[in-house]
Amino acid sequence: MKALTVENICRACGGELVGKADNVAEASCVVIDSRKLEAGGVFIATRGEKVDGHSFIPQVFEKGAIAVVCEEAPADAAGACIVVKDSFRALTDIAAFYRKQLNCKFIGITGSVGKTSTKEMTAAVLSQKYKVCSTEGNYNNEIGVPLTLLRIREDDECAVVEMGINHFGEMSRLTALVRPDIALITAIGECHLEAFHDRDGVLKAKTEIFEGMSEDAVAVLNGEDDKLRSVTRKNTIFYTKNDAPDLSFIRGRHMQLNAHGAAAVGRLLGLNDDEIIEGLKTVEIMKGRGGIVELKSYSLMDDCYNANPTSVKAAIDTLCETKELKKVAILGDMFELGEDEAKLHAEIGRYAKEKGVDRLIAVGTLSKNIQDTYGNAEYYESTEALLADIDKLSFGGSMVLVKASHGMHFEKVVEALKKG
Repeated sequence: MKALTVENICRACGGELVGKADNVAEASCVVIDSRKLEAGGVFIATRGEKVDGHSFIPQVFEKGAIAVVCEEAPADAAGACIVVKDSFRALTDIAAFYRKQLNCKFIGITGSVGKTSTKEMTAAVLSQKYKVCSTEGNYNNEIGVPLTLLRIREDDECAVVEMGINHFGEMSRLTALVRPDIALITAIGECHLEAFHDRDGVLKAKTEIFEGMSEDAVAVLNGEDDKLRSVTRKNTIFYTKNDAPDLSFIRGRHMQLNAHGAAAVGRLLGLNDDEIIEGLKTVEIMKGRGGIVELKSYSLMDDCYNANPTSVKAAIDTLCETKELKKVAILGDMFELGEDEAKLHAEIGRYAKEKGVDRLIAVGTLSKNIQDTYGNAEYYESTEALLADIDKLSFGGSMVLVKASHGMHFEKVVEALKKG
């Protein structure tokens, strides 16, 4: 890893070196998970709620670590320890130093919905022409983003970095770290309203991404989003579902819109329409992100990873594009919506009825509001109550949408349905 010597790591994070170290060798990797350490790597020992990384220091030295960053060095450490006050702060400082050594194009992706799908699509498109490193899974917060930066290697030509937030100021810190050459914002929706209050607050928080960009950097914005259309930043382009190329081979209007965002980035970096289409055809929807699972007697739309009012309405839209099958929605509570949470859940029930959802199962305390406005929805107080009854439910000839906030653990519902 370019310039990541023990000496430079010490300097970057303000750490005190305890023990002898090879100050010339560059680290092969920097990790906080001891299982991912390669020989010649650096391990950052962090303290979590359940696991203290300091307990793995002996093991990582046995695996060939050249140094450990830690808040307290063991008395019998078998190698060099860089002692810091805060290991997570050190992770960010080291990633910031490393980012300055890299010359690839950085694409930052954020938005209320569709971040991960758009990230996957953008990486797939750019991979038709470039060597690409992208965020793994949903490593998109103030721990995940530094770890993503530290996965990039000198021969990577593009880095696609997903950036997620739930409070004001977080995006400012992330964009100061990533410093995107291109920033793509997918949508401004009703999410994390406990902190952001309303969509204007969401817009303000998401557009903090511009703070870390140069004047020449380009913003790529969803032109079908009313809040994003109000952005007047220089060097901004808008994309819509009506743009070329024809992406009708992608299932779902909202997925097509995400794909047009990826296509816009591809065009900025010199790809033609044929290359863009070939890249998009290689994309596999991640588990829990709206992929279709074909079961014996019905189809399952697994969108269980997370939910907010905007993403639930988008999922209902996609469900209702189904022509031949009965449309069923299993919807659970949406969290972090603030004082209007009951109203926002009630809107979902009305929306599902208006769009033509044939059957709705509402799950959770807040989702009682969905049942009330839908009219004739089935209702369960909790995920556990639904799971206890799930073998008795029949979905033959249906497309079944499963969606709720992550804290509802609807992945258990998906797994139970797959076994049925």
